[in-house]
Amino acid sequence: MQVEVSNIFVRKSNLKILDDITLNISGSKTVGIVGPSGSGKTTLIRALVGSQRIESGNISISGMKPGDKHLRSRLGYMAQKYAFYSDLTVEENLKYFAAIVGCEKKRIFEVLDLTEMSKRSKSLASTLSGGESSRLSLGIALLGNPEILLLDEPTVGLDPLLRIELWRLFSELASTGKLLLISSHIMEEAERCDEVLLLRDGKLLFFGKPQELKRKTDSDDIEESFIKLVGTKKS
Repeated sequence: MQVEVSNIFVRKSNLKILDDITLNISGSKTVGIVGPSGSGKTTLIRALVGSQRIESGNISISGMKPGDKHLRSRLGYMAQKYAFYSDLTVEENLKYFAAIVGCEKKRIFEVLDLTEMSKRSKSLASTLSGGESSRLSLGIALLGNPEILLLDEPTVGLDPLLRIELWRLFSELASTGKLLLISSHIMEEAERCDEVLLLRDGKLLFFGKPQELKRKTDSDDIEESFIKLVGTKKS
């Protein structure tokens, strides 16, 4: 599993959304794509999925271009907005998307167990809480048993306890051999990642282990590190 990004630029209305981003990510781990709103997190994830056109540069995912049909079963994507049908039950949603992915029926029940949604399998999706909705969206992304998961703000709007539960699940998924790229505007969530990628105004400020970032900036937490890095870039 390897994600290679070389000097990519994305521009919208003459505004640089991603500005010369270069990355090389491999292995099974959690990688946080962290930065404030408008920093380019969603655009980067969409570029990796293949739904965002890049102006220049190259992206390779396990040796293939984003959007390659051979990547469909190897890459799972969870968008910011819930991508399921509210008038179907949890199980019906999973059956529908399982048919699209082409996975076996038993995978539906594996995903229900993995996301701890078995007890809600017969519930209409419209009755789910925010945390349950996130788990259903994650379950849909997991149906094909992908090697790489791209999760765009999966914990947005959730209370701290629900965020902790989801991050526990992300860590468990990484321990099974998956590579997770998880975007967030919550700086403290970077502390839960094996590696962190800090973005600001489309520019890459840092990529590495959270401990390295704090040592580099002589800081006690990621938020303080981010503030120091922004100050350094402006000086």
